[in-house]
Amino acid sequence: MSHRLTLRVYYEDTDLAGIVYYANYLKYIERGRTEYVREAGIDQVRLKADEGIVFAVRRIEADYSAPAKFDDLLDVVTQVESVTGARIIMHQVIERAGEVVFEALVTLVALSENGRPARLPAEIRQTLS
Repeated sequence: MSHRLTLRVYYEDTDLAGIVYYANYLKYIERGRTEYVREAGIDQVRLKADEGIVFAVRRIEADYSAPAKFDDLLDVVTQVESVTGARIIMHQVIERAGEVVFEALVTLVALSENGRPARLPAEIRQTLS
């Protein structure tokens, strides 16, 4: 399954040079992951309340290919690369009119309420696989 989230670059997202500040790409892909999981039918609030499990970013490999600028319309494309017992690896691309401006490989881990690794419920692993 692939998910596409469209967003616009606002003035507040840019730096003095008028391009998207590098850290804001991480915010954009966070939104993309959140919407992907929501659309897959996974309620993160319920997952925390019922199972005591939350997702945390463990690692990001990022590549900035071209600058996005004020008022650009961007698409955040999110796909799951792999799922293991306690880990999800997602590939995310930010595009502007089909041109890749940013790409990331994001490793998420499932954590218990005390911050220790937790096994993902089988239904979530199956949904994301």
